[in-house]
Amino acid sequence: MRDKGAKLEQIEQLYRDRYAHFVQVARAILGDETIAHDAVQEGFSHAIRKRGSYRAEGPLEAWLWRAVVNSALRARQKNGSLDPFELAPEQAASAAPAEDEEIRAWVAALPERQRLAVFLRYYADLDYRAIATALAIEAGTVSATLNAAHASLRRFASTREEVSQ
Repeated sequence: MRDKGAKLEQIEQLYRDRYAHFVQVARAILGDETIAHDAVQEGFSHAIRKRGSYRAEGPLEAWLWRAVVNSALRARQKNGSLDPFELAPEQAASAAPAEDEEIRAWVAALPERQRLAVFLRYYADLDYRAIATALAIEAGTVSATLNAAHASLRRFASTREEVSQ
């Protein structure tokens, strides 16, 4: 007979191994490093309390991503509208300002589901199945969502090229 729920040791290991990625995505959602750390902590705390409800229908990491994304979205709602694309001071010094700001603006212009899918795919390096679990959507919807996001970003880039010519 199979044990129900997630093992605390597995959750702790993913926390140790992927913490920086969780914070990076939470920061992308929230726009604030400190609140992002708090959101990750809250997401993991919730996951630990509810670990008995994990049914292993997908990877444990994806289930944890869902807890962290939900926590970040709740924090964003609670703290009002923050600019998730504002550079942290340590990043500002090394960034290529005009191009980075322009890309951030393009991503910011995407609908929320597309932005979240982009964050989870390219910041967290999750596969489509894990993104589907994290966002509570079907894997085919992840594909369509990322395709739409890529098409929008290509349109933004081509508009930029036309303007610069």
